[in-house]
Amino acid sequence: MLDEQEFEAQQEAIRALNAAWKQTDYLGTCPVRQTLDRIGDKWTVLVVLCLGQGPQRFREILRNIEVISQRMLTVTLRGLERDGLVTRTVFDTRPPTVEYELTDLGKSLFIPLMSLADWAIANEPEVNVARRKYDEREQ
Repeated sequence: MLDEQEFEAQQEAIRALNAAWKQTDYLGTCPVRQTLDRIGDKWTVLVVLCLGQGPQRFREILRNIEVISQRMLTVTLRGLERDGLVTRTVFDTRPPTVEYELTDLGKSLFIPLMSLADWAIANEPEVNVARRKYDEREQ
């Protein structure tokens, strides 16, 4: 439960967001939408949470996220690198070694994603009950 001071701070943050949203178009330049587009795909959250444990090689990430294909991991890492959330470092070894790591920007995203993951785990039973009730009503 939020105390009054936390509630007021939250309300101020919402007002600031509303002001920012009025200055953007919702289709292209809205930073919230762009961020949600990035993290809302199937794999980005898992990759960021995985890299939050520290730098890893491609194969390590594949082992840690067992259900992702090589192709989807490649696509996800490239997108994260493009957005400045991940760095790709190639080491001059035989064979070449490649390591992926969260940038400072990526690390700043890791914290709210951990909060989101914690929320999802803690509230999964309640969400499942709500879904079952809804589905029963709609049948």
